[in-house]
Amino acid sequence: MHIHVISSDGEAKFWVEPIVSYANSTGLSDRELVKIEKEIKGRLNEIKKAWKKHFFSH
Repeated sequence: MHIHVISSDGEAKFWVEPIVSYANSTGLSDRELVKIEKEIKGRLNEIKKAWKKHFFSH
């Protein structure tokens, strides 16, 4: 399970399972990536629920 984060500065991919971890990015600073990772960890249950709903509700 992974997510993509897109901003006006660039984009990044993070794995959310088995643990939240950085995969790759373009145009984002290390500082921005740390901030994004913290946000993902803080909203992990919400993200997983939305991911499963999106991919398995068809």
